[in-house]
Amino acid sequence: MKLNIHEFELKLKDTFKTAHSKRDVQQSVVVELQSDGKTGFGEATVNTYYGITLESIKQALKKAESTLAKLTLTTPEELNEILVKSGIDSNFALCAVDEAAYDLYGKIHGVPTYEYINTDLSTLPLSNYTIGIDSIDKMVAKMNARPWPVYKIKLGTPNDLEIVRALRERTESLFRVDANCGWTAEETIKNSRELAKLGVEYIEQPLAPTDWDGMAWVFQESELPVLADESCVDESDVERCHHYFHGINIKLTKCGGLTPARRMIQKARDLNMKVMAGCMTESSVGISAVAQLLPLLDYADMDGPLLIENDPARGVTFNEGQAEFPKTNGNGVELI
Repeated sequence: MKLNIHEFELKLKDTFKTAHSKRDVQQSVVVELQSDGKTGFGEATVNTYYGITLESIKQALKKAESTLAKLTLTTPEELNEILVKSGIDSNFALCAVDEAAYDLYGKIHGVPTYEYINTDLSTLPLSNYTIGIDSIDKMVAKMNARPWPVYKIKLGTPNDLEIVRALRERTESLFRVDANCGWTAEETIKNSRELAKLGVEYIEQPLAPTDWDGMAWVFQESELPVLADESCVDESDVERCHHYFHGINIKLTKCGGLTPARRMIQKARDLNMKVMAGCMTESSVGISAVAQLLPLLDYADMDGPLLIENDPARGVTFNEGQAEFPKTNGNGVELI
């Protein structure tokens, strides 16, 4: 198999601010995996919070390149295992190759990825649209500009409840809130009581990922379910989050792709935990990959392409939260 690497600067429509980061541009690496006259695409984005740079992703991909050149694609799962055993230790790079492997496998064998992993599209959760931290007026304007049935509201400011109340005055849509580690345990429990009255469905990652004592208290006392994001990076974290969170948010870039994500979903189900899959501002390449998991999820956050101006690809789209899959094989993605 041949590996090609493409770099993109994804320009955000608005400054995207959370409790621990702020950006106007999202750097992205898209890989092409070629075999049998077909091409599969996968993606990983740079992330300063986790110390992931453009160079670190590219270096890991270059390391994988020689291994891939000697291989023929049997299954995406087997390829993922080979790359892990070969010493590729960057989950972000593994994710890009793993996504591309599913896309390539589907194109070679004439099957959409969601069929290959034995799911159907009859019942799918809606994907939310994210409102980043800004002035209240600007957050309201962002929401009004994109009517949507479910919004994720980024919080972690001194006036979080004021923000949610102002947004609630202007829509009856379902709310989810994400504090991105910006609250204390006491603050989370107090806020949960008010947020429950404001039509909020759950709270995502309220505390720092090291504050397990605080999360144990929140888990017992919160009026709303709490979902892990920064506390759940890869497979090893799922069981750790049990009895501290009601569910987990899986991100392909963090865990290493569709292959480990599928195992994480099964593990969470075995523990009776809710499952969400999110994104890290990927283009349609990465979003089309994670969308293949939609039938297995309770919640979805797949709005990356909606937040950027210069999407370099076409693939799965979302119309008022509802996923629309192209009638193509693999992940349904192609570079423009």
